[in-house]
Amino acid sequence: MSLSPQALADEVAALAADKKAADIVTLDLRGVAGYTDFFVICSGNTDRQTKAIHDGIHLGLKQAHRLLPRRVEGLAEARWILMDYLDVVVHVFTPQTRDFYRLEHLWGDVPRVEYDAAGRARQAAG
Repeated sequence: MSLSPQALADEVAALAADKKAADIVTLDLRGVAGYTDFFVICSGNTDRQTKAIHDGIHLGLKQAHRLLPRRVEGLAEARWILMDYLDVVVHVFTPQTRDFYRLEHLWGDVPRVEYDAAGRARQAAG
């Protein structure tokens, strides 16, 4: 059985939390963007941590659900790693890069969920 887009986004958030990602947020883009249902956005303190977060998400989804991303970009520099799972697009940033691109502000009017350090949804807004 495959995961719903919402369940996939929640699982990505939990896997990111397992690697100590900070400021984990999902943006619900259903009905707004034709190319995906959710963005999951999180931060790692360093490029090394962003790679570890990527690796944790990649391995976790591969092992649990046999899911691989359609594409991955930014892994070499690791300031902004994009993982495209079609229904869910994951953005793993360093804090400076996240502040620069401000994806949450570009999509500020869509529903969002924030997650705590354990990867549990703690707040829904929007």
